Amino acid sequence: MSCSLHEAADLPKPDPISVNGVVIPREDIAQEIQNHPSPKPIAAWQAAAQALVIRELLLQEARRLGIEPKPVSDGDGRRETEVEALIRQLVEEQVRVPTVDEVICRRFFENNRRYFRSADIFMVRHILIAAPREKKERNAARRSADAIIEELHRNPSRFGEFAQTYSDCPSRAAGGNLGQIGPGQTVPEFERGLELFPVGEVGREPIESRYGFHVVLVDQRIEGKELPFDLVQDRIAGWLTEKVQRTAVAQYLSILAGSADIQGVEIKATKSPLVQ
Repeated sequence: MSCSLHEAADLPKPDPISVNGVVIPREDIAQEIQNHPSPKPIAAWQAAAQALVIRELLLQEARRLGIEPKPVSDGDGRRETEVEALIRQLVEEQVRVPTVDEVICRRFFENNRRYFRSADIFMVRHILIAAPREKKERNAARRSADAIIEELHRNPSRFGEFAQTYSDCPSRAAGGNLGQIGPGQTVPEFERGLELFPVGEVGREPIESRYGFHVVLVDQRIEGKELPFDLVQDRIAGWLTEKVQRTAVAQYLSILAGSADIQGVEIKATKSPLVQ
């Protein structure tokens, strides 16, 4: 849920918000709220006010430095406004972002190798007991799945037979066989559940998904392999560059805010809206 303009109009009248004597109109804040959805109207109002204060702070600094706006267009023909150009040029000129070189990337890679590996692949069979969202029907489906699991632990060789008889998935025609499953090939909740299952036996608990309950047998798990540095270097460099840029911009904002007269709102310098 987000805060609407009507809700904003009903908020208590706060103290005037200003930056070095320049007042941020209440109407502008109400309009800005649409860019800061929040379940609490007051939180949306505060976020919108902070964003406009930061924008005003940056614009004042750009004008103090005599920066002339030079709007640019992107590949789709969209052109910056003069305000957007001023803020971009100010940040480009004044914020110094440390260079992320190969040495830094390689150090990060060596310290976080567990994150740079190919995903596991599973050979899976399942029996889907479909269930709608209603609690009563889902409880009944869960009981059915539990009963099938209990029987299959006594007679595991009957998995294919049970799949053909009870499964609501088209894979029932193949005895519940889903073949090889890799990342993104099934719904996330099913994919996460596979990580917890032993190989070669029916899981003691069904996996619950948006479709119902899955009785699962993992026939094989092919472990992922560590990826070489050359394959992930660009990804690491992009992530680290974004991180240091966020930090640098936040520090710059903190310096500007510390020397400005800001009334009516507190600026959190640890979070910058400039680098998304």
